[in-house]
Amino acid sequence: MAAVLSLWTHALAALLFGALALWAWQRKEGGIPRRPLAFALAATALWALSVAGIGGAETGTRFAELLRNLSWLAFMIVLHRRDGNVRPPVALGTVYGVVALVSVVSVVLYIIGTGDSEAAAEFLTASLLLRMLVTVAALVLVRALHQAVAAQASTGLRWIVLALAAMWFIDFNLVSAVYLTASWPAQLVAMRGFGMIIVAAAMAAGLQRKDDWNVVVSRTVAYQSLSLVAILAYFALLALATSAIATVGGANARVLQTAFVFGSTAAMLTLVSSSWLRAWTKVKLAKHFFRHRYDYRAEWMRFTDTLGTPAGAAPLDERIVKAIADLVESPGGTLLVPEGQGLGHGATWNWDSDATGPADAALARHLANSGRILELDMLRKADSVETALLPQWTLDRTDAWVLVPLPHLGSLAGAILLARPPLDRPLDWEDFDLLKVAGRQVASYLAESRAQEALADAQRFDEFNRRFAFILHDIKNLVSQLTLTARNAERHADKPEFRADMVETLRDSAEKMTALLARLSQHGPRRAEPLQSVEILPLVERIAATNRARHPVVVSGHPAIALADPAALEQMLAHLVQNAIDASPASEPVTIAVAADNAAVAIDVIDNGVGMSPGFVRDKLFKPFVSSKSGGFGIGAFEARQLATQMDGRIDVTSREGSGSRFRVTLRPAMAPVTEHAA
Repeated sequence: MAAVLSLWTHALAALLFGALALWAWQRKEGGIPRRPLAFALAATALWALSVAGIGGAETGTRFAELLRNLSWLAFMIVLHRRDGNVRPPVALGTVYGVVALVSVVSVVLYIIGTGDSEAAAEFLTASLLLRMLVTVAALVLVRALHQAVAAQASTGLRWIVLALAAMWFIDFNLVSAVYLTASWPAQLVAMRGFGMIIVAAAMAAGLQRKDDWNVVVSRTVAYQSLSLVAILAYFALLALATSAIATVGGANARVLQTAFVFGSTAAMLTLVSSSWLRAWTKVKLAKHFFRHRYDYRAEWMRFTDTLGTPAGAAPLDERIVKAIADLVESPGGTLLVPEGQGLGHGATWNWDSDATGPADAALARHLANSGRILELDMLRKADSVETALLPQWTLDRTDAWVLVPLPHLGSLAGAILLARPPLDRPLDWEDFDLLKVAGRQVASYLAESRAQEALADAQRFDEFNRRFAFILHDIKNLVSQLTLTARNAERHADKPEFRADMVETLRDSAEKMTALLARLSQHGPRRAEPLQSVEILPLVERIAATNRARHPVVVSGHPAIALADPAALEQMLAHLVQNAIDASPASEPVTIAVAADNAAVAIDVIDNGVGMSPGFVRDKLFKPFVSSKSGGFGIGAFEARQLATQMDGRIDVTSREGSGSRFRVTLRPAMAPVTEHAA
């Protein structure tokens, strides 16, 4: 029954693949490589027909299977060629060539194994092992092709690739069963016929789609493929060597086989663990198998990822050294930063720098003007001008390899001295070009970082200057108050009431000056205190009493409680009252009026002075260092508005030239719901 099913399923598969071959040959659209595809489909039809006609274990069927495998490998490499290159990468072509060669060798061993020699069974076993290796290698190549197809979202080609994977997976299962059971299971052969029918249906679905079939192969896939070839070659060597030992080893064959496997595995692990060998292999593969030494896309992604590591990792200077060193496989490096006219020692990465002094200014000028990358090995051998410019410690250190300048907008942001890599090699044009571009990039990072630091310093100085300007304004008010007290003391010093008021004024002035010194000594911006309930009328009365000695001040209104910072509110009202007094004639009183309702608490500071124009109120009143008074600092109104904003309040101004001004401070009442206020 199984033989009949095998016959009819493989015959039907041959018919389907033959029809697909005709369809692919006649198909014109979609950019399909129709001739390689049609030939591969025809070879598959011939193989299926051979299985149905003469059986799967015959020599003729093995030749047909070889033709099928080679045809599909050729079709796959044609797909890789259609990425716009003249030819596929040499590494990838090498992998396909090795897989094809192993396929041919497996057939040759099979033919030898069908003879009458004593070692026929060993040759048949080796042939089965090589067939298994071919199927595994083909599956890996199909996986690489599928990744390229998935990246391009080519649905039709994806169906073809998945069908190829299914075909070789079926072969792998069948060959594995034959190797383990030493016979051809008829049931599995029949199931392979059903599987090939499904494979033909999947390929038909792929041919129905009209997609662009261009494929791009990454360098990573090429390296993985070469690694696979090396692994397959190693296992093939193990299989052949152990078979040969079994043939000639006699009674000690098992011991010799075990010793050979362990010895060869230990030797392989020792070689693979060598960093020098890995670097040498990578350089040789890049030199002989690829057009360029570097995979620029991968290198640039790694480079930017190193520079853009989130906060909490290594400092930026250290990441810059690492990013440059990783490009050329350098194990470490040190950053030289501008120091005076020369270069001093900065951050290091994986390198103990024992430098004794900074680089001379002449070297910094030379690097800034020329932008040349200095290869220290060449300079050690030649007595040139550049050799004389280098510090002696860089020449004395044998592990110092390359000096990379970091130019930025006509100046030198620094330089990076790289350590010698495990595989010592001279730099070529690709190394120089890549290091120059990367050097300019990291120089911009350094320049931006230094600009941010300078900006932070400037902001700290700006905060200090702003605070000093506010304090200077308050000191001016205190000086005016003390001057008036001294002037009145000449006339009223003999009165006890005046002396008591003078002592209170001096105590209040001393307290205010102490608070001003505390504010000046603060580091960083002043933080607003938590808002609290403040009785407005007593605070206003205290401010009025302080100023009545030099100008009439009238208080009116009703008790009210507002949410405010008591010290900031007193300072703000003192500024407004002082400005009102300065703007008013000596005979005209300044009025402080308090009003409140459920929505707000209003404090009005009213004067009958010279007033202000609408343009001045709109454009200049609340700007620092702008004043309408002779000798004024222009700070009081600006600071008052900032203090009001910190307490979730505002200041509104109504003024008319010649008629006076009204400054209204609006705050939230204490009974209103408390919301989070801005710090």
